[in-house]
Amino acid sequence: MSQRTKIAELLQSTEFGKEITVKGWVRTFRNNQFIAINDGSCLGNIQAVVELNTMDEALLKRLTTGASVAVSGLLIESLGKGQKVELKVKTLEILGDCDAEKFPLQPKKHSLDFLREKAHLRFRTSTFSAVFKVRHVLAFGIHKFFNERGFVYMHTPIITASDAEGAGEMFKVTTLPFDSTPRDEEGKVDFREDFFGRATNLTVSGQLEAELGAMAFSEVYTFGPTFRAENSNTARHAAEFWMIEPEVAFNDLNDNMQLAEDMLKYVIRYALEQCPDELEFLKTRLLEEEKQKPQEERSELDLLAKLHFCLDNEFQRLSYTEAIDILRNSNHNKKKKFKYLIEGWGADLQSEHERYLVEKHFKKPVILTDYPKDIKAFYMRQNEDGKTVRAMDILFPGIGEIVGGSQREERLSFLEKRMEEMHIPLDELYWYLDTRRFGTVPHAGFGLGFERLIMFVTGMGNIRDVIPFPRTPKNAEF
Repeated sequence: MSQRTKIAELLQSTEFGKEITVKGWVRTFRNNQFIAINDGSCLGNIQAVVELNTMDEALLKRLTTGASVAVSGLLIESLGKGQKVELKVKTLEILGDCDAEKFPLQPKKHSLDFLREKAHLRFRTSTFSAVFKVRHVLAFGIHKFFNERGFVYMHTPIITASDAEGAGEMFKVTTLPFDSTPRDEEGKVDFREDFFGRATNLTVSGQLEAELGAMAFSEVYTFGPTFRAENSNTARHAAEFWMIEPEVAFNDLNDNMQLAEDMLKYVIRYALEQCPDELEFLKTRLLEEEKQKPQEERSELDLLAKLHFCLDNEFQRLSYTEAIDILRNSNHNKKKKFKYLIEGWGADLQSEHERYLVEKHFKKPVILTDYPKDIKAFYMRQNEDGKTVRAMDILFPGIGEIVGGSQREERLSFLEKRMEEMHIPLDELYWYLDTRRFGTVPHAGFGLGFERLIMFVTGMGNIRDVIPFPRTPKNAEF
């Protein structure tokens, strides 16, 4: 087969008169002469021009939207508007026909709801071409950030016997037959006959295993799929999503906050550098979408301004207690504009409160620290006041919390007591407690939901639109 040249390369070329071959999919074919071809290498199409009366009519009728083609010819300077170069066609081959009557992605605007039902084809649209290119770049940027800092990338298990969050919303993993499940003397499922000989589930976090790695390598991170069997149909929840979780020995909470801030700024800047066309397209798309909303619901910042808002400002750091005082005394709270009013210390902050702090009060990203221990996980280091833990959340405009983390409780007696209070079996996590028995050190880490980051960078409002094949309640297509 003839060597193809990528369209991304051609659109930047000035080597006119050169004979090249393009292979891709037809976006449009008009006037029996102009073919817009896209090969996925960039958002842009190249226009291939067929000289009238030089091609077989039967062949031209097969040039429908979605058909795949191989086109050879001369690269010439375009005289038309909207493109610098075009391809003067010499030969044209249909690689794969596409029935125009049946192909669902016609050259018109489709709703995001419609495209979710066609998730196996939606990559071919400009919106999802942009979103998933940004997803790729962000993933690469995250690995690049940690690799440059000497972190070790750990693959933590997908199948696990522990519940890192203590939430219990887990998918069970079993090979036992459903119609004749073995039972023990008490009538409970006898997992001794299961594949692993015990109850197992899909992981909700790689954090606990990452802590084990940090006790040897000092600096590790995980980046992999996690699962929550949470029956939630919101635009922010999925049953399967990806998490980035660094763990660093000898770090305290301040070190942890700085690492998270540095990482977020690095990957956002990397996306801006690597995906200028995609982000400009998504900015325009979002502005069009915002026009359909009432004025009071529209964002004050466009997409690129929102990204620079996070790059150009130092993150404001304050305690949960200080944040509660600000929120409780705000005009927003006094005039009952919050859906959930802040009445006192101990409240679990909602997205509306987090966004108020970022967008209205400080006008910069915010890191909240030292939350009440009763609303946080068992592994967080307790403060001397006995009421709060060394936790931190990073809050961004438009979405609220984007990162959650903490300094971990390295003192064995404190950790065991907290686990007992939260009814977490100590014997099942003996291996985790061993890190506190054998050479314990202060350490800290955080979790970043990858899809939450992509939503922020792309401006997409639904998690189903930033993961290729979303897994949500009653939906496991493809």
